[in-house]
Amino acid sequence: MSAGETETGRRRPGRRPGAADTRGQILAAARKIFAEKGFDKATIRGIAREAAVDPALVHHYFDSKDGVFVAAMRLPMDPSVAIPRLIAEGPREEVGRRLARFILTITADPQAREPVLGLVRTAMTNEQAVGMIREFITKAILGRVVESLGVPPLRMEVAFAQLFGVVAMRHVVRLEPLATADIEEIVDIVGPTLQRYIDGP
Repeated sequence: MSAGETETGRRRPGRRPGAADTRGQILAAARKIFAEKGFDKATIRGIAREAAVDPALVHHYFDSKDGVFVAAMRLPMDPSVAIPRLIAEGPREEVGRRLARFILTITADPQAREPVLGLVRTAMTNEQAVGMIREFITKAILGRVVESLGVPPLRMEVAFAQLFGVVAMRHVVRLEPLATADIEEIVDIVGPTLQRYIDGP
């Protein structure tokens, strides 16, 4: 009887025999499934089937589908954790400033920024990637903010577009003086505008 089998001869669920990197194996499967099916239609069970592991093992490593996507795409934060914390850590009337500060701080780190920009570059040339990214942004990021704050989706999408535009001008085009401006200086300018999208008439 091999180490991967029970006394009845049935294989234990989880790690494939001899697999040296189960986590990496799951991530490779996840990238394939997300690319083929998009974010919405991908499932933990489908990713586990592709990786030939038990779904419980996927949950063990990544907790949720959002967590798998974040790890597979090397994104710098998990929205399911970051967004509730961001909303809860201060008064509603300062959410715009907190959101601006959070995104500008994360993207100030080149290692955290590059996977995000890389994903966007891929989306510009790959229609399948566009759908996957759109679904993730809509459901995992914007959907959480809309639900938590009761903001109309269009307002939140425009706020996100403006904030992403600032990041692109700052780190891709490197427009001066924006590229080298202090984060708090940008927060002072952008934060109130984001707040207007959230709470304005």
